[in-house]
Amino acid sequence: MLFLKAERMFLGFVLCVSGALGAERSICVLKGSSVNLTCFAEDPAAPKSWYYLKENKTLRVMKEISAISASVTYNVTEDGTLTIRDVHKSDEYSFCCRESYGECVENRTKLHVADLQVKVFPASEGQKVSLMCSSSCSLTESPAAFIWYQNGEFLYEDWSPWYQELVSSDQAVRYSCAIKGYEDLRAPDVSVDFIHADCFGVTYSKAEMCPEKLKSAEGPCSITYPRDVRVQMLAEKDYVTLICNTSCPAADAHTAFTWYWNRKASMDCTSQDIMLFKSDDYVSCTVKNNEYMHSDEISTNSGNVNYVSRSLCMLEGASVNISSKYTESHSAHSDLLSWYKLKRDMKEEADATMIEAGGRVEHHNINNYEHTLTINNLMKDDSGEYMFTLNKYQKCEQPDLLGAILVVTGLKVTVTPSDVVTEGQRVTLTCSTSCPLSEETTYMWFFNEQPLSLNGGHNKHVVLNPVRKRHAGIYTCAIRTPQTINSSVEILTVREGDKTAIVAMNITKLVFILLFLLVGCKKYLMLRKRKTATRTAKPSEKVEMEEVTPQYEILPFMARYPRTEGE
Repeated sequence: MLFLKAERMFLGFVLCVSGALGAERSICVLKGSSVNLTCFAEDPAAPKSWYYLKENKTLRVMKEISAISASVTYNVTEDGTLTIRDVHKSDEYSFCCRESYGECVENRTKLHVADLQVKVFPASEGQKVSLMCSSSCSLTESPAAFIWYQNGEFLYEDWSPWYQELVSSDQAVRYSCAIKGYEDLRAPDVSVDFIHADCFGVTYSKAEMCPEKLKSAEGPCSITYPRDVRVQMLAEKDYVTLICNTSCPAADAHTAFTWYWNRKASMDCTSQDIMLFKSDDYVSCTVKNNEYMHSDEISTNSGNVNYVSRSLCMLEGASVNISSKYTESHSAHSDLLSWYKLKRDMKEEADATMIEAGGRVEHHNINNYEHTLTINNLMKDDSGEYMFTLNKYQKCEQPDLLGAILVVTGLKVTVTPSDVVTEGQRVTLTCSTSCPLSEETTYMWFFNEQPLSLNGGHNKHVVLNPVRKRHAGIYTCAIRTPQTINSSVEILTVREGDKTAIVAMNITKLVFILLFLLVGCKKYLMLRKRKTATRTAKPSEKVEMEEVTPQYEILPFMARYPRTEGE
């Protein structure tokens, strides 16, 4: 069992890991962070040395810690603890501590280094996408909170890794995220360049976030993603060819794919098509490094299976249906069918809890092809990953393929720039959630327990510009789903503005108005003078006018000046 202890040192995670002797432990920390590794040598009093082990299918190298990369700062304390600072991907070794040189067979600690990245997924509705603050492996220390930034400025923090609103395309808006306490280790900025019916494009500020084919020496890189992925099967006598088709063929040339057999990833196969013998195994594909865009699971003998929705954002107190649907009826006995809630970590065997029917939970089976888990009166603790299986007694290995992700959110009113403001400022009230609700959600607002009358729209935001003393008070928001779910209260305090500043502002306004009136009067007098000059013009001037503007009728005007006989 892992014993975790975290403390702040330099820029990142610092973990002390200990556990049962013998087994290899795996830990995952952020790139650029720090980690403490505990020595598990049998004789605590004996002198000890640290070694790192690098191995693959053809090579096994073990060296003393002094030979480790110069890019790593390390230190061994008196009790034998190894501290590694500013870790990088190149430092992903197995480490062990021994009294003398020998094979690192037992009591090893495998270090995984995670990139923090803002991942972009297509939303099910309209020209929108979802954002998620994601790490490339499950962090050993659970994040305290996620912090979101827009164009480098702090937006908000929340326990959920999902950005709270759906996002439209805008190249000028850049998003980033960080884990609370480790704000210096932000994910690279990402912008959403375009969203079309079949494709969407993003730009990362660092090329390391992109596939090898798109990486440049330095600077940003752009990726075009498909909105949909599906497996096409071409059957022969004894084998089939599977093709991972996307909705955006223009992006296929630079897209890497990941194939899954029975929900376990094959890291060696990144091509768009594969060939295999017919079997009852389930196979699926995803766009590499964007696991929320993947196909149905397909069996060459038993049809397809998929979750009706793989990402669900639901309100506390509401109900949810999570469904796994087969294209053909299967033969599994109903007593063997089961739903699990998974907790991902660095262990091979899944930390899975079977979800039994009863109380708030219901199971529904429609003709052995559609299976639905219903959870009523949702609570935040219901958030997590859910997976369906045809055999509850089968050993539950941790799947690489994601199940259905449920995020249960409450409502809260957030005030920007602050809940204490000064008269004259612009104030925005937002009915905030921990994940993006549907664009069609309608919000209700209350001020001092009385409904606010707002002009149309869904009213997720209320803007007070400029804010006045009369706007101070208690604000709440609510959503009807169909029952009404209310937010907690938020108190807005409006302080009286600086009288000197207000007087100066009023004087500025008065001067502007006077200048406007003076300019207006001057133009009016000039026009009036011009008309007067026209009416008293000489005959020679009248002839000139006739030549310049012959279309105007000027005879009546000339009749007012009859010639005398002397002329």
